[in-house]
Amino acid sequence: MSDAVTAAAPAGDTGLLARAERRETIGLALLTVPGFVVVALLLLVPVGWLFALSFVDKSGALSFENYLRMTESVYVITFVTTFQISAIVTIGTILLGYPVAYLLSQLNARAAAICMIFVILPFWTSVLVRTYAWLVLLQRRGLVNSWLVGMGVISEPIPLVNNFLGTVIGMLHVLLPFMILPLYSSMKAIDPAYVKAAANCGASPLRAFWDVFFPLSRPGLFAGTVLVFILCLGFYLTPALLGGGRVSMWSMQIATNVSTYSNWGAASALGVLLLVVTIVILALLNRVFRVDKLYGGR
Repeated sequence: MSDAVTAAAPAGDTGLLARAERRETIGLALLTVPGFVVVALLLLVPVGWLFALSFVDKSGALSFENYLRMTESVYVITFVTTFQISAIVTIGTILLGYPVAYLLSQLNARAAAICMIFVILPFWTSVLVRTYAWLVLLQRRGLVNSWLVGMGVISEPIPLVNNFLGTVIGMLHVLLPFMILPLYSSMKAIDPAYVKAAANCGASPLRAFWDVFFPLSRPGLFAGTVLVFILCLGFYLTPALLGGGRVSMWSMQIATNVSTYSNWGAASALGVLLLVVTIVILALLNRVFRVDKLYGGR
């Protein structure tokens, strides 16, 4: 009930209105209970079980052994490699995806719909198929090296696969649509009148874009960055195939601990540590993009 209605109500009805509001609040709260139960069963319980299991060693006793193991060189190298690849792929998708999303947002509805087909077309193909396609394209006698040698750009094939570079290329291709789609959605919601108003006030096209359009597109940029970065941290198939065993990411280390060594405690510790670091990075990204301030937060 609004304050005006409450103030205009007779004094004897104030208690009835207050009780009605409480009943309404309780009813709305009860409606959220099924959602909270689902979240608890699908998210909180597994994460809690994972956290508890990370403090159990192979003998079943409580121990910090699994976390102390994180200081070993193999885990440190894998951890650094994971975040290096994730950062490079995320930055690459921003550099490639932002211009594409901007172009799509400036097209008319028909042209944008046609171009959007090419953005979502990779979703129609399995990640495994796309990864093997890159394996064929980037190998020493693949199409890319054959074209480069044939055009005289290089004298002999260069290693483009089974290394860090091949992994980044494959992940860029798979994750690029996840950056374009949130950016396009955010840019499409920007009123063109804002940029025109900046131009009427004397701003150059570049100044109008940077001072008006870009800040308004920050929510989409933030959403795409978070989505791509989190997906990168848990990527397994593409690094395993295009890395050729020379690139080991955190997810691959977790799989090794479970499938090869049957060490669920160590795998759980890896998962918990990755979750904590991811939350910290997301909080830092939120401060960088300042999305809350864009929507009027304090």
